[in-house]
Amino acid sequence: MRKKIILAITGATGSLYALELLKLLQGLDVEVHGLLSEAGEQVLRLELGLYRRDLDHYVACWHESNDFAAPIASGSSGFAAMAVLPCTMGSLAAIANGICGNLIHRAADVMLKERRPLLLAVRETPLNRTHLANMLKAHEAGAIICPPMPAFYHKPADLEEMARFYAGRVAELLGFQIASLPRWTGIQ
Repeated sequence: MRKKIILAITGATGSLYALELLKLLQGLDVEVHGLLSEAGEQVLRLELGLYRRDLDHYVACWHESNDFAAPIASGSSGFAAMAVLPCTMGSLAAIANGICGNLIHRAADVMLKERRPLLLAVRETPLNRTHLANMLKAHEAGAIICPPMPAFYHKPADLEEMARFYAGRVAELLGFQIASLPRWTGIQ
């Protein structure tokens, strides 16, 4: 059976990470269902000059963030994992506190209650006490807190390569093997 995952894109900066994850998942046996918040669409446009329709090639199905009747609102629909990439502090707060104000929050809540991987790519700096407390609450509930922090040991040539490395780490945390992902092999 083909693995189904959810990718939610919220309004924090970092649309490039979501795009690189979608490109990376394209080559795998996975069905991606997408959620794009209104602010997420604005940031996608501002950062990359893209619209939701420009991502249609990578996404099997888009769900509207106010559609609580969508399949991803129920644990019985069989989605294997979810990433919120990037994840605003508002989305983190809602998820950490079980507040299902939209379908992004509800789908994340489903992942937690079903004990399936939920990755939150929280994106904010500096962090205040509330942000840190919400990250800890989400972690204790079972979420993977994975801020999009770049790695440089593989010497990325450009922003896309840097984002692709992070996207590979996200994909592996969601349960996929990424053979092309550069690995730390120690000091040579």
